[in-house]
This record gives sequence, structure tokens and C-alpha cells, in this order.
Amino acid sequence: MAKINAANERIKRDYLRFLKEAKGKSGATLDMVRKALARFEESTSAKDFKTFRREQAIAFKERLGETEAIRTGAALSAATRTATLTAVREFFIWLAWRPGFKSRLQLDDVEYLNPSRKDAATAKAPKLRDYPSLEQIRTAIAAMPTETVVDRCNRALIAFTILTGMRDKAIVSLSLRHVDIARVPPVVRQDPNSVETKFAKAITTYFFQLGDDLDTIVRAWIGELRNVHLFGPTDPLFPRTKIAQGEGWSFAVSGIKRAHWSNASPVREIFRRAFSGASLPYFSPHTFRHTLGHLAQEICRTPEELKAWSQNLGHENLATTLNSYGKIDAHRQGEVIAGIAVNAEQTDNLAAEIGALLARHGERKRI
Repeated sequence: MAKINAANERIKRDYLRFLKEAKGKSGATLDMVRKALARFEESTSAKDFKTFRREQAIAFKERLGETEAIRTGAALSAATRTATLTAVREFFIWLAWRPGFKSRLQLDDVEYLNPSRKDAATAKAPKLRDYPSLEQIRTAIAAMPTETVVDRCNRALIAFTILTGMRDKAIVSLSLRHVDIARVPPVVRQDPNSVETKFAKAITTYFFQLGDDLDTIVRAWIGELRNVHLFGPTDPLFPRTKIAQGEGWSFAVSGIKRAHWSNASPVREIFRRAFSGASLPYFSPHTFRHTLGHLAQEICRTPEELKAWSQNLGHENLATTLNSYGKIDAHRQGEVIAGIAVNAEQTDNLAAEIGALLARHGERKRI
């Protein structure tokens, strides 16, 4: 059983409250910090935080390098090591200014919790993400059954996700009133007062124009909710599954009920079954945003179109879309480079323009 230091527990409780109430950190961030501090205490056998010294920091870094991830069994990634060290370092910086700790903790010792430059650079390096093509998404949808109301709900859920690029937490919190299919194109108003948007932002999302087949699936589902199941404006767009007692005293799915899912876990399971049913690898709901991010580079023809596409994903800055979802894989990079032909005349003109610009600023140089 892990050792528990009562004094440390009180300090951690105060720090987590500070992060939540004063800094507005999310539950996920608090969980990450809690786990990082637990790892540090494990490395010191729960010694009092007042005893912190640089030797503890060095030993902790070495231990992190030897720690295996619980789920995969592989060594902790550079990103995890960096995030863990950063969380512990920020905690001790906060602690060093608290009464009773100012004379005990040295900020110079805290600096030993910095990750190595290699780990820090690796953690920040953009990562290539696997994401489905539109053809794969359509194949998965086509393979899904449509016999029951739950089947049709699941099918519409996947079509809606690619049409809007919305995050799964926001989708499960949507009500019918948030979607206006009478508009052209249909619009989803993500009101942070009732929709779980990231950073509680108000987002207006129009359906991406990806094909009438996907649009029809979503429209048919909304029509079924309104006309068959008599759902009203405040009822969920993708309702929770109803469980009832079936044959043999066992529990089984028996339809839908007027309640939102409490979290997005069921959505990810629906995606898993859909792609598995089409003999395709699993793609999470969030990977659909990568699909749309890459699609923007192929079909947007003007800066205004690219900006509108980015804004539709809920990004205030176009760079966020390009940096997060626009990373070009090495193979595609080669194709793009191969398609860029060198035009000698254009090159000469460009050199002349650059030379004239430098000359105007008194910085004439050989090009």
C-alpha cells in the first residue's frame, strides 16, 4: 500500500483548489496534476514536501525514465515525462512562496525539475495523426444497420460528426433547439450555457458541404425524433439508450429515452463498433477534425474560404487549424513538392522584386 503523508495531502488539496478556483483549470488538468504529484511522492516514499532538495528532483527524473505506462507497458513518452515534470515544478514554485515553506525550499533546487532539452523538444514536435478519409467514413456508415431506432441514432451520430467537426463532449450535450436544418446550409449554435464547448466558447457551426448523402441521414434522424418520437426543442439530439429487462431476466437495449448522455464514452464505443463492422481500423470522433483540417487544404480556394472553414471548427485563429489539423505527412509532402514546377522567368522576376525592395530600404545585397 502506498504511503500517505497527511501534511502533504493537505498541501495538495490547497494547491488543487487554487488551480481550480483561482486559475480555472479543468477537471482533466487537475487529474493530471494529481497523478504527477503522486508519482513524485512515490519516488520519495512520501517524504514531507518541506524536505525537497535537488537530489530528489534528479532521482525523480531518473525514475520517470524507467517508468512504464500503465496501459501500454511501454516506457513513458517524452510528452508524458515533460508534462509530469512541469506539473511538479509548478507545484513547488507555488509552494516555495507559502508561509512555512519560504525558508525551507530553494528555487534553485526546483529548477532541477526541468525536463531535458531533448524531451522538451520531442514533446513539442508536431505529431502525425491517423485520420479517416471521407471514403472510409462513408464505408463505415454504409455498413451500419438501420433496423432499430438505436441503429439509426448511431448512424446519424457519425454522419453529424463529420458534417460539423464538433467535439464529442459538445455533441452529447446538444438539444434539438441547437440545430436549425431549415437554414442553408444547416447551422448548429453551440451555446456554452447548455453545450459543453471547449473553453466555454460560443461557436456557430454550419454543416460542411460534403455530400447530400450525409446531410440526408441527419435530416431523416431529426425528422424521426420530432415526428415519430415527439421530441421537443429541449430534448437531446442524440439521446441516451434505454435499457430494459429482456428475455431470460437479462438486460437489453430497448430504445431511446429523453436524456442526454452523462459523458462521451458511449460515443467512442459507437465509433469503434462502426469501423469494426466495416473491417476498418478504429478512428475516434476527434480524428474527424483532422479529416476536415486536411480537406480544407484541398478544396479551399481563397484565404476567406480557409478562414471560414477554420472558424467553423471553432478556431479563432487560422494558425490553430493549420498547426493542429493541417500537418502534411511525408508522402503527401513529396507529392506537393513534385507538383511545384520551377519557372525560370518567375524566379528572375521574384529576384528582381526582392532586390528592388532591399534597395528601397538601403539594404541592397547580391541575390
